[in-house]
Parts: sequence; C-alpha cells; structure tokens
Amino acid sequence: MTTQPKNQKYSIYDDTKAQIFTVTIFNLQKRDAGEYWCGISLFGNDIYAEVTVDVGQDSCCNSVTKIKSYKEDSVTISCPYESEYQNSLKYICRGTRPSTCLQQALITSDNKENGRFRLDDDTVLGKFTVSITRLTRRDSGLYLCGVQRNSGRDVFSAVELQVKAIHILVYFLPAPLVIMLIPTVAWIKVYKCTKVRAADIAMNRITINTEEAGEVKLKDHTYENQAVEACFNLDSSEERNNWHIYDNDDGDHVYEDIPETEDMCFTYER
Repeated sequence: MTTQPKNQKYSIYDDTKAQIFTVTIFNLQKRDAGEYWCGISLFGNDIYAEVTVDVGQDSCCNSVTKIKSYKEDSVTISCPYESEYQNSLKYICRGTRPSTCLQQALITSDNKENGRFRLDDDTVLGKFTVSITRLTRRDSGLYLCGVQRNSGRDVFSAVELQVKAIHILVYFLPAPLVIMLIPTVAWIKVYKCTKVRAADIAMNRITINTEEAGEVKLKDHTYENQAVEACFNLDSSEERNNWHIYDNDDGDHVYEDIPETEDMCFTYER
C-alpha cells in the first residue's frame, strides 16, 4: 500500500503526474507467479486492474547454434527474429542468464560498433548479425542474442562459439608432405619420450651378476614406478634358451636362441 511503500519483498511508487503506480517484487521466485490485482481505494466501490505474472527460469535456450573459428580470424554470429520486432532493440551478451543480458550487453543496435564488435540489422531478412574480429581463445563460450519487447520477457536465441588455435605445420604445408612427415613425427615422439624418462634416472650405474644373465648393467634410481634401462651383454658360451625379459608394455617376453656376444637393451618399470 502507498501508506506503507516498502517491505522486504515488495515496494510501491505512485507517480501522480503520470497517474501510474508501480509495484516491484524483489527476489523473484517461481511461487511468485500468478494473478495480481492492482487496486485504488475509493469511498464507493474500489477500482481494480488484473495483472498476470509469469516467472520463468533464468536460463536459455532449448537449442544452441554452434560455430567454430580460429585465433586472429573473424567470425559472424547470426541472430534471427520475427518480423514484428523489426524496430525493437537488438543486443548480444555472453553467458546464459537472460535477466542480466541487456545490462551486460557487448553491443546493441543503438551503438553498432564497440571495439572488436560490430552489429548490423537486416530488417528485410529478419536477422541481425554480430561480427567479432581478432579472435582469441577467451572469446570461446555461450552467447545470447536478445530482442527487447515492450511487454513481457525479451526474446533470446543461443550461440556457442569455439575458437581453435591454428596448427601452423598442418595449415601451411602441402597435404602430400604432411602425410610423408607423419611416420617421422611419430618416431621422434617415441624416441623423445624414452630419452626423457631415462633422463629422470640417476646417472650412477651398478652391475648385477647372476648365474643365468651374465653381466647386467642397470641404471639405478631411488624412485618408484619409473622406467629404468638394463643392458645384457651375452658374452658367455652358456646356453641362453628361454630367457624371460620384462618390459613396460605387456608383461613377460620370451627370447629363445639368443646369439652369443649380443648386446640387448630394454626398458622396464621398477
């Protein structure tokens, strides 16, 4: 009531010149939806006006249009709308909350250029487009296209933008050359991995002599669950059948009839 214009949930303001009073509902919840009556108290019969409040979820939308682009390139986001909104305000924001989209708009149809953003409204085709230049990875994410309505909630559509980094090797080299380089690149990756893991092992070496293995040189270290490299020097004339060598792939491997004086190295997990 105008005699008690505010409490924790509601407030009322009477503009006597415009002959309109306005009621604000704070911290809106789903249970606040429904029919309300605005009343003016008179000596005779009071005057009433009915208002229906619809409270929707602060999220959007049922469908999302996905587009992709690359760093430093440009992208154009297309936002269609109905013909009845030709003269309405258009805008775009980041995020998923329609309630704050206009306040956080990156650009609107009233201000068609803002830094890297530009908005163009095609009323004939019924769509407005937003162009973004000099893209960065931070531009990736969800965008909301908004059309302001005179009454009720604004109309929104959602677009998800993914900005990828440019792989210069694949992007510029001819396709046949890229195909030829694939095995080389794969070999370099495996070799580098082995060397890096070996580098983590301490440099001191110890020698282990067993009755079966002959001389075994082992790069030892003090850490668990790391790879170590062992070298077997088969310089003896003893029979070497049914050798069991453990590596870091699939478990046991059996080597039969290994030639004499052959050096064999492998990598296994401690």
